[in-house]
Amino acid sequence: MVIIRLARGGAHKRPYFHMVATDSRSRRDGNFIERVGFFNPVAAGNEEKLRISMDRVEYWRSNGAQVSPRVARLIKEFSAQKAA
Repeated sequence: MVIIRLARGGAHKRPYFHMVATDSRSRRDGNFIERVGFFNPVAAGNEEKLRISMDRVEYWRSNGAQVSPRVARLIKEFSAQKAA
């Protein structure tokens, strides 16, 4: 099964997450099928905090991909941010 979840990157105490479509059996930071966005929880100033390719997320969801709870909240936040 394909799942859309976060894969951690970045340095110690400076997390950075890639939003990836991956096989649910693969490790958190292991192989992935496609990178569909990123999330930077420690963004400051003019740094971009969140970017999601919504067309690719919708493509994967239409093909049966599940979304992790954290990614679902980020998608909701991103949609509200774009609407405002």
